[in-house]
Amino acid sequence: MKRFTRTKEDFICAHCGTCVTGTGYTNHCPKCLWSKHVDENPGDRASLCRGAMAPQSVEVLSGVYRILHKCERCGFVRVQDASKEDDIERLIELSAQPFSKP
Repeated sequence: MKRFTRTKEDFICAHCGTCVTGTGYTNHCPKCLWSKHVDENPGDRASLCRGAMAPQSVEVLSGVYRILHKCERCGFVRVQDASKEDDIERLIELSAQPFSKP
């Protein structure tokens, strides 16, 4: 079973209104770090939920920031690597929050 589908698409962040240029790996807004519950498996766009995914916390492992998102509609949780375009101040702010792995 294929676990990742590269879907390159631009979007407007539903949380802050930022215009985001997708790379095929983009899954959240680089400004506010919010996401949207659109995937069952990364990139497949198979989720019917479409709820807002709030960034809950950030952990740093071997120099890599990982963002924990939680869907405000259904409670789905996903951990995603941050990208180099992400707002570093927002990542640092979230890193002060407790990180509970799903």
